[in-house]
Amino acid sequence: MEQRRIDLLKRLTEARGISGQEDDVATLLRGELEGRVDRFQRDAIKNLFALKGMNKPGPTVMLNAHMDEVGLFVTRITKEGYLHVGKAGSIDDRLLLGKKVLVGKDRLPGVTAIKAVHLSTREEIENTVIKVDNIVVDVGAKSDKELAGKVTIGDQITFDTAFGTFGDGYLVGKAFDDRVGCAIVAELLTKDWSFPIIGMFSAQEEVGSKGATVGAWRYTPDLSITVEGTIAADIGEVKDYQEVTSLGSGPVLTIEDGGMITDHGLRNQMIKVARASGIPWQFKRLPSGGTDARSIQLTKAGVRTLAVAVPARYIHSPVSLINIKDYENTVLLLSTFLAQLASMEA
Repeated sequence: MEQRRIDLLKRLTEARGISGQEDDVATLLRGELEGRVDRFQRDAIKNLFALKGMNKPGPTVMLNAHMDEVGLFVTRITKEGYLHVGKAGSIDDRLLLGKKVLVGKDRLPGVTAIKAVHLSTREEIENTVIKVDNIVVDVGAKSDKELAGKVTIGDQITFDTAFGTFGDGYLVGKAFDDRVGCAIVAELLTKDWSFPIIGMFSAQEEVGSKGATVGAWRYTPDLSITVEGTIAADIGEVKDYQEVTSLGSGPVLTIEDGGMITDHGLRNQMIKVARASGIPWQFKRLPSGGTDARSIQLTKAGVRTLAVAVPARYIHSPVSLINIKDYENTVLLLSTFLAQLASMEA
């Protein structure tokens, strides 16, 4: 994998941006694309639009990826200096204990904590899932006064997970859902296309696709491709039919998920492109979850929409895992598809 791609993924995954606090990610993406697109715009909900060739003929194409990640935010500061937290997005409470985190704008290091196992009853240990309401973040403070000016209610809390290589041909990091999509859309926007193209890096996907809902009304395309990091559950204890996708088997095409049915004609065209080019691909094998594509599809009179994803293990957790070849093949498939778009039948 080219070093420039590795570098961009590292910067994007280590950037911090829970839903509604995506500014750092938007700044990074804008810096990456400066001089490579015609203009940028932000809106009230903090979507970032990168516009290119809007006066060209042909169908207007939207490439969409969401900037926000799942995480936590501060809901209360106790007099003893502990932080009570809420969830931004869908996270399994079982994954939250004993994690290193970064708090607020100054990246104050902390850990998620509950009382020690030595003080817990057997019932609590064996039969209780500790809920987020009972978890605190310890930042090493002795009192709330010590945190004055450092932490405030509403501050974001992100997982302190370093990006890196893993095993044979894997990458590990946080927020591959959907910083992997942001990286791919950014790369595609650096290329020259014969048609108008809208890059929509959307906000607040993890709390109900809010950014895409308003963003697609502002710039309504003829067709849209949402690029995601999606569920790979190809691990031992999961039944075959629940694996959803498999790492190493190529980009993932969605037929149906929990929020939409993708455009059959466009999807079949993409499959033809993949087969003709020898690019591996796979279907999403369980109609669950959802993406910004559902909101874009329902804009105004409707938009022809696809969802293409890089499979990732352990999404919506402090750490996830992708296969380098899946990333590269997703870029290749989308590049090849877009290059042939002008000659395709409607």
